[in-house]
Amino acid sequence: MCCLFLRLRDYSTAHALSLPPCQRCGLQPWSARSHARRTLGVRKAGEMLRQEAASLSSSPRWTPSRRDAPCGRTLASASRPSTEGAMADRSSSSSSSPAPASAPGSSFGNKRSYAIHRAASSFPVGTSSSSARDTTYPHTFRTPLSAGNPQRSGHKSWTPQVGYSATSSAVSAHAPSVIVAVVEGRGLARGEIGMASIDLKSPQIMLSQFADNTTYAKVITKLQVLSPLEIIMSNTACVVGNSTKLFTLITENFKNVNFTTVQRKYFNETKGLEYIEQLCIAEFSSVLMEVQSRYYCLAAAAALLKYVEFIQNSVYAPKSLKIYFQGSEQTAMIDSSSAQNLELLVNNQDYRSNHTLFGVLNYTKTAGGSRRLRSNILEPLVDVETISMRLDCVQELLQDEELFFGLQSVISRFLDTEQLLSVLVQIPKQDTVNAAESKITNLIYLKHTLELVEPLKVTLKNCSTPLLRAYYGSLEDHRFGLILDKIKTVINDDARYMKGCLNMRTQKCYAVRSNISEFLDIARRTYTEIVDDIAGMIAQLAEKYSLPLRTSFSSSRGFFIQMTTDCAALSSDQLPSEFIKISKVKNSYSFTSADLIKMNERCQESLREIYHMTYMIVCKLLSEIYEHIHGLYKLSDTVSMLDMLLSFAHACTLSDYVRPEFTDTLAIKQGWHPILEKISAEKPVANNTYITEGSNVLIITGPNMSGKSTYLKQIALCQIMAQIGSYVPAEYASFRIAAQIFTRISTDDDIETNSSTFMKEMKEIAYILHNANDKSLILIDELGRGTNTEEGIGISYAVCEHLLSIKAFTLFTTHFLELCHLDALYLNVENMHFEVQHVKNTSRNKDAILYTYKLSRGLTEEKNYGLKAAEASSLPSSIVLDARDITTQITRQILQNQRSSPEMDRQRAVYHLATRLVQAARNSQLEPDRLRTYLSNLKKKYAGDFPRAVGLPEKTEE
Repeated sequence: MCCLFLRLRDYSTAHALSLPPCQRCGLQPWSARSHARRTLGVRKAGEMLRQEAASLSSSPRWTPSRRDAPCGRTLASASRPSTEGAMADRSSSSSSSPAPASAPGSSFGNKRSYAIHRAASSFPVGTSSSSARDTTYPHTFRTPLSAGNPQRSGHKSWTPQVGYSATSSAVSAHAPSVIVAVVEGRGLARGEIGMASIDLKSPQIMLSQFADNTTYAKVITKLQVLSPLEIIMSNTACVVGNSTKLFTLITENFKNVNFTTVQRKYFNETKGLEYIEQLCIAEFSSVLMEVQSRYYCLAAAAALLKYVEFIQNSVYAPKSLKIYFQGSEQTAMIDSSSAQNLELLVNNQDYRSNHTLFGVLNYTKTAGGSRRLRSNILEPLVDVETISMRLDCVQELLQDEELFFGLQSVISRFLDTEQLLSVLVQIPKQDTVNAAESKITNLIYLKHTLELVEPLKVTLKNCSTPLLRAYYGSLEDHRFGLILDKIKTVINDDARYMKGCLNMRTQKCYAVRSNISEFLDIARRTYTEIVDDIAGMIAQLAEKYSLPLRTSFSSSRGFFIQMTTDCAALSSDQLPSEFIKISKVKNSYSFTSADLIKMNERCQESLREIYHMTYMIVCKLLSEIYEHIHGLYKLSDTVSMLDMLLSFAHACTLSDYVRPEFTDTLAIKQGWHPILEKISAEKPVANNTYITEGSNVLIITGPNMSGKSTYLKQIALCQIMAQIGSYVPAEYASFRIAAQIFTRISTDDDIETNSSTFMKEMKEIAYILHNANDKSLILIDELGRGTNTEEGIGISYAVCEHLLSIKAFTLFTTHFLELCHLDALYLNVENMHFEVQHVKNTSRNKDAILYTYKLSRGLTEEKNYGLKAAEASSLPSSIVLDARDITTQITRQILQNQRSSPEMDRQRAVYHLATRLVQAARNSQLEPDRLRTYLSNLKKKYAGDFPRAVGLPEKTEE
């Protein structure tokens, strides 16, 4: 037993215990280390100790050490000729000899050497300079570029490893943690895109493959949604002087993202399929049928998984990942420019502000729920049935107060389940203190999470909506109880997640039950004695110097001394000389002493031994529960979705939102801007909206600052809210599912791409015209302002005519009144305007404009409202008078009144009547008597619009 006991660093304690001699070597435990070093040498002694510890373990290690070696060896020889495809076969590499756990004395004793090793092994190698180098422990790694293709300037060559803890404060819920591999077909397959992405905080791989056009709109949009930490592409895509268009567009749109290029041969579809067969859990194995002929997403998956193994310095356990395929047709597309214009996630004035759509709806309690809300806002649903199920859940939560508060109470106690699962399924390639501590911590988190399943089931037991019943059914999984029972046989019932680093340190030390390991119990007693000695020493110092000293702890300093006093009356120079490293914060001194530093070192040594022995027990436990652990994927999905639905319900309780309907019409009664409501002290002015297939283009005019841009954003935000399953800010709302949402609102130039205001306008409108279809919602704000009036009118007119032809729902604001005459040529154009009122300004004895922010039919009757705005801005009166005279002269020369003929008015009235009748036939759920009344009122309205056509409605109704 002495060889395992040597893991204890406190040899004096071992000596005091007078343990019997070891039956293997006949020596006392405290002398076995020196004996081994004298007879076998340092390296062999380390191996002997490790083998002895392994032989005493009752079951095999959960960590398969044979998988440590292949990664470093495979990519270290990447430059050698190979005929085996993208990567060395895992099955062949598994037969190689296992790598040692670490160099002697560095496995658990030297954090610095571990950090150096991690920094050195962050990247695979494109070329190898020495075949004799030890491939198990690579010394220097470079970015995996093939020979002859130098790295693009500006590429960063290191990706940070995500923190271990499921509650790590260092990595926020929305900090980038996604790595994406992108590959494009060549030759005739150009434009066929394969993507694979993995979130380092969640063990899920998303695969995508789709055909894109020359604008690569789908690729850019998907990457924007993923918000990647790093993008991996083939080195053939970025050859200097001959980069592909896809690579150029991605680098232009993602300037702050790390790019890594790997050799094309690593994008190997055969190897990708093998990875998926090896790593995908049984519940999601149907993905193999979906992707087996999608070669490009398989190729991307192969490069991604091999790369992630290197940067994480660990591999994923077999059958441990959730792998799924997501096509581009399952969600609505919102491009990055539109997301920015609409302030979906980031406020354009202050990036720290929560005055965004995400801020309006985000009342989530968990990191997983927050991430799900973010992804849903950027990719709204397009399936009406799924949206309706979510709306049913929100409705039940609003109607059942007990259910709402009960769910909120339980959900708020969950940790980041996705990140917890990600850590549990990773197998570290080296046994380090950090790896041991991480596994122990996350096993405690797992116990804490599983103990919440039963309260969650009780809360959902009496739900009636199908989706909540389905979530209740997913919690009936027997695997949750099996895992928890096995954990409780090893882990103390009192071990749980607690806030505070010292509290969690104590929980980890005493997580394993007593009497499971004799040496662990001894190590914990030693640790307790050291902590008691520290407290006693500080109490003696307080008594010795008559100072109010107390024991404090921090993760960086360990135990230290703190004293609260009047720092002005007692300067640091007056403190006893044995106090060192003195710091002052307000009325508090913090310091330590040489003896306390030594005690802290002893405490850390003892702690490392406790972690190691606990880790051995935890690994054995994990090997027993591992086959059941994949049920946590369902639990993670359930918790994050419930959290998001609760957030929707919470937002409804703070404002008078209404449940939306889904038809073929965009009809909003008294809707208002959700973000503006959060900003302003009073409720914003509400407006109506009505767009149908028969009147699918609204041209909106009005003075500056009358509310045109705000109105456009309001429509888009309400559309997104409805399609993610939330209630919307209105008295009544009906929406047509939008497959794409486009906006052209911003007027800024772009120095980085050398684009003027007008050029940026043209790029954005070209993007819309290339990608819009009859299911799009398009919002265009004052197109053509960056050039002269004639050209601006011509461009706006042509764009409107094109959008009229594709039947997209379009809202077009403009100051070009000439566009309002489109309604004389096209029956599906409606003119709208924002009203203003003129009031007398008594202080300045001038007329002033009062903005009502109310939308009305017809074009604006305001003339020269730009001059009135200029006058209100204290522009010199002489300038205003000259401008008014010049405007009058120009207006007389170029303005021609265009009036519709009686025949055109008759055609328009008949067209509008026909569209209303078609809409009623499609969507009406009225009873016969009420339908008859509606048709009668429709006839009267038509007769009022065009009196000379009184006899026509009867014929039309028939």
